Amino acid sequence: MFKEFKEFAMRGNVVDMAVGIVIGAAFGTIVKSLVDDVLMPPIGLLLGNVDFTDIFITLKDGAKAAGPYATLAAAKAAGAVTVNLGVFINTIISFLIIAFAVFLVIKGINRMKREAPPPPPDSKECPFCLTTIPLKASRCPHCTSALAGAQS
Repeated sequence: MFKEFKEFAMRGNVVDMAVGIVIGAAFGTIVKSLVDDVLMPPIGLLLGNVDFTDIFITLKDGAKAAGPYATLAAAKAAGAVTVNLGVFINTIISFLIIAFAVFLVIKGINRMKREAPPPPPDSKECPFCLTTIPLKASRCPHCTSALAGAQS
């Protein structure tokens, strides 16, 4: 059983997937920081100093302190039950930015994988019998017609 597990774990696909997950998690952390620390402050400023993180609905006041709460952190510290709309909005924005970044990466990879141009033709069609013949032929081997413009 240990041998089978080792063979499974060391297969190329499993290792590749593990590397992809680790890199994806690191990329997600970078994008989260980009959203939280770089993009959201100017967006909040444009919307009148609104910090999306502090948009929440209090369902039940906390046992430690009664509402209203100025921030989500204060509501959580008081033990209040909240619906965290701002955190959800931040998560949606993070997802859209990650999806766009992945799109750009895939687009760049596809651009690098451009197909090679097709090779030049090495045959042509006889205009009389429509048989495929070598490009350099001066007569058709099927109908024996002389071909105009034959290459020598």
